[in-house]
Amino acid sequence: MKRNLTLLTDLYQLTMMQGYHENNINNHEVVFDLFYRNNPSKNGYAICAGLEQAIDYIENLHFDEEDIAYLRGLNLFNESFLEYLRNFKFTGDIDAIPEGTVVFPMEVLMRVKAPILEAQFVETALLNIINHQSLIATKAARVVRAAEGDPVLEFGLRRAQGPDAGIYGARAAVIGGCAATSNVLTGQMFDVPVSGTHAHSWVMSFDEEIEAFRAYAKLFPDKCILLVDTYDTLGSGVPNAIKVFNEMKANGIKMESYGIRLDSGDLAYLSKKARYMLDEAGHKDAIISASCDLDEMLIADLKRQGAQITLWGVGTNMITSSDCPSFGGIYKLAAEIHEDGVVVPKIKISNNPEKVTNPGIKKVVRVYNKETGKIKADIIALEEEIFDETKELVLIEQNARWMKTKLKPESYEVRELLLPIFRKGQKVYEVPTVKVIKEYAKEELETLWDEYKRLVNPEIMSVVLSESLYALKEKMLESYKKD
Repeated sequence: MKRNLTLLTDLYQLTMMQGYHENNINNHEVVFDLFYRNNPSKNGYAICAGLEQAIDYIENLHFDEEDIAYLRGLNLFNESFLEYLRNFKFTGDIDAIPEGTVVFPMEVLMRVKAPILEAQFVETALLNIINHQSLIATKAARVVRAAEGDPVLEFGLRRAQGPDAGIYGARAAVIGGCAATSNVLTGQMFDVPVSGTHAHSWVMSFDEEIEAFRAYAKLFPDKCILLVDTYDTLGSGVPNAIKVFNEMKANGIKMESYGIRLDSGDLAYLSKKARYMLDEAGHKDAIISASCDLDEMLIADLKRQGAQITLWGVGTNMITSSDCPSFGGIYKLAAEIHEDGVVVPKIKISNNPEKVTNPGIKKVVRVYNKETGKIKADIIALEEEIFDETKELVLIEQNARWMKTKLKPESYEVRELLLPIFRKGQKVYEVPTVKVIKEYAKEELETLWDEYKRLVNPEIMSVVLSESLYALKEKMLESYKKD
């Protein structure tokens, strides 16, 4: 969807831009890193998402006359700067980790190399896009894992924080593993499956519950999921659904997919009773789906209780990531590049150790166990570093330098995660479809041992700094120490 989101920014990005412009450092080239510090929902990983929309934003970046007129009316910007904005576009380089990739804290998800006015300006929108979709994709992956192979449907549009959150949240949820979404616009825009049944109002609009079921079954015989909890789930809802299913079979109607939906009450108890009733009536292949304020923890609990639910509709708690409503991605200056090509690393120092940034132009190298294909560790390294798979690799924990892991050449293989997206302002990356990204995300999750995918207290993946990056960081920290 092509939209001009140029003014989707914080005002201080523009005021800083004018300051750079007035100080004649328009062409001063810099490198910014987009990364995050903590996994959402106390998870063992995150799934990055939103790159397609970030690309669309960069490609459509421009100030039209209405934008300039509005900025002029703020009485903050001079005419020289406003004139500069008339021809503004992104001319730099962007590298990013592909959507659907499993990622960990402090890793560079996106690296922006551009003149300082351009690199500074895109911060807010890129964070907005990547933060939101990465959050929802990660939440969806947790919910899907809790469902243990049962299909999960994204049902959250009406509870999302606005249309964009509903549209792109549903997109991210599919990337995270959801089988379909109720959001028809998302289905149209991204060619992903849509799914839905009927509401309680449908049942209530008929004089009799069974007549509502018969009418719906007549309309949609191939996909007939009946909502059975409008009046009395076990007393009338399930029995009436069984009557309709019996009538359909007696009339020779071959039902491709049919069953019931539970949307209230004790889902474990009701699903067990409903399963018994359906099976006794000869409908062992009938689906029992459930909704009702579900999340990964409740689904996991229902599974432990033996709930007979085989299809899960999850809305509010997934589309809003209710337990962790923000991803926490940040965007920090990592280096300046002088006209002679010399790279000057930059570091942010804080009394809070986790807020100290990693300096320089960096890349992320993933280390796999060659035999199992599972992730062994990730290395944040300087861009120019080369990892020779024919040599022993030593991994040293950043905050516990005595902890060293030595990997023999035959035991590991490496992959660089950052891919070129833009070069000199031109897109050089072919964006995959959401269906392709979803399958890739599924494969990525398979590279994690189960310990890292636990819903509670997961193992923490080892993310280490290369020796060169660690030495650079220590040297810079030492140079800033006060006497």
